[in-house]
Amino acid sequence: MDLLDHSAEPIASDAGRSVAAPRRRSRAARLPVIDLFAGAGGLSVGATAAGCDVRASVEIDAVACRTLRANAAFHGEVLEGDVAAVTGLDLRAAARLAPGDPLIVVGGAPCQPFSKAAYWVEDGEESRYRRARAAGVAMERPPAPTEARPDARRTLVEEFWRLIYEANADGFVFENVPSIKHPRNRPVLDGFRHAAEVAGYHVTQVTANAAEHGVAQTRERVFLLGSKKSAPTAPNPTHSLKDELLLPRAITAGEALEGFDRPEFFEPEELVSGRWAEHLRAVPPGWNYKAHTAWAGHPDPTFVTETRFWNFLLKLSPDRPSWTIAASPGPWTGPFHWANRRLRTVELAALQGFPRDYRILGSRRERVRQMGNAVPPPLARRMVEAVLATVDR
Repeated sequence: MDLLDHSAEPIASDAGRSVAAPRRRSRAARLPVIDLFAGAGGLSVGATAAGCDVRASVEIDAVACRTLRANAAFHGEVLEGDVAAVTGLDLRAAARLAPGDPLIVVGGAPCQPFSKAAYWVEDGEESRYRRARAAGVAMERPPAPTEARPDARRTLVEEFWRLIYEANADGFVFENVPSIKHPRNRPVLDGFRHAAEVAGYHVTQVTANAAEHGVAQTRERVFLLGSKKSAPTAPNPTHSLKDELLLPRAITAGEALEGFDRPEFFEPEELVSGRWAEHLRAVPPGWNYKAHTAWAGHPDPTFVTETRFWNFLLKLSPDRPSWTIAASPGPWTGPFHWANRRLRTVELAALQGFPRDYRILGSRRERVRQMGNAVPPPLARRMVEAVLATVDR
């Protein structure tokens, strides 16, 4: 689908008639929201905290849909299926909205096609460069790839835009990983923004660190905030990663995880054993495998710096925010708890900023994946509030 296909067409109902003007709405009414690619529901939780009424959530993964239904107060009608098979009118019907009723659409198309891993591991050149540098061998760094690897999920960004347009949304929040700005992926981001602007939306691009918005995790994400009325203002940080007098310091992992070390939260999968278990125990809080290198002064080094991914044997420090939680970690991929174990499900949720009683369903792997892919609700709230300020006035 061409992102610009709809730019010159009137938005019409299923009978081919132009959509009626939005109805007047009481200031006390909560603005309706529809969440696409809802996953574990972080955007919906944030939208609810911002004062919106999430009417419907669309998600293709059956396990994630179970999580959404287990937390029904945040997610409205859960539509389990492919967004490509849904129309804007379907969304409005599921959300019990007439064609002219106000609406904000939120969501983040799957980020795997745009993640760093998607282009770091493709041809091995980056890996060879890193090994050579660690060995002291001069080697010119290979240029960053600029050609996109085929991936059907890239078209889901276009589906997201299509549904915004067809549903005649007043505003939207689009979320993705920072590497969507990479030269290889930039055309997808720019195409979406251009299509929205041609269709009459004012769009603001924001790159935000979750730790600067009340989350105990230095998770960076890119947002496009759109509104028909005026350009949303990028939200200012509420917390600081530095020592500043004007803002409170970022929430630490120790603060976020307080109370979750009790026996009732124990999970068998948290136990660590195997090849690198003793190495992990010897890693100080806040360090990774580099604690076992000559660079760090280890008397009997096992590793050489820059020869492993940075999150290998990575251990949290209770005194600062967590690093980004991974959706598909390997057996030795952190962050691990400073008590030399894997993080519990409730701890993953806490580091993302979910409510303490939020239920995450599925197997251990499925729970980790849901949390690793989620949008931190406090960060989502800030972005929804920025759009809401322009739509709801």
